[in-house]
This record gives sequence, structure tokens and C-alpha cells, in this order.
Amino acid sequence: MSKPSRKTHRANRAFGKNIRISPRKARIVVDLVREKPVEEALEILRFTPKKAAPIVSGLIESAIHNVMESEELDWDTDDLVVAEAYVNEGPTMRRFKPRAQGRATRINKRTSQITVVLQPQA
Repeated sequence: MSKPSRKTHRANRAFGKNIRISPRKARIVVDLVREKPVEEALEILRFTPKKAAPIVSGLIESAIHNVMESEELDWDTDDLVVAEAYVNEGPTMRRFKPRAQGRATRINKRTSQITVVLQPQA
């Protein structure tokens, strides 16, 4: 039995793995640019005062460059849209902080895995 064909190519995606920001905070920024044209999304991110804004902006630019360098895709970069953008939870780094009476408290340093998928405007 053959594999089903995938609608999206790997060339129109960009992945950010194990980025040191909480997924909850990154989702706020990703929700701003989902289903927006690429130019508009980059302008929104340019003026967003969140830590995740330059990270997501870099991923969108990386996906644009992936489309431009791809030989199988001949899409015009002016009419690309952020079709999918989502944030998954990455591995959590666990650290310990000393507390009173010889105890210790665990501190979770969360990481994110961000994915951006571009498609031509319909």
C-alpha cells in the first residue's frame, strides 16, 4: 500500500525546535499572524513588543527563503499567506531553587517548537 500524497511540500515550511520560550507566551504572538499575508504578518510582528515576535518573524522569513530556493515550487513570494502557524510544547528543563529549612523547589523552564507553513493566496 502506497503512502498518501501530501498536499504541502517540505519547502514551504519552517521549524523552530527547542526555542527557550514558554509555549503559552509564543501562542499569543502566533495567533496574531495566522492566515495573514506574509508582508502584513511581518509588519505586525515588527511592532509587537513580545519576546516571541522576532523568533516568529525569523521563521516566516526562513519559510519565504525555503520557497524561493525550492526547485519544485514556483510560487510568487508576493502572494504568500501564513496558512498554518502553531506552537507545540518542547522538552522542559528542570532546575531546583533552594528554599527554607533545607527544602528545594522545582522550577520548570519550558521550551517551544514553532512551525510556520506558507501557501499561495487562494
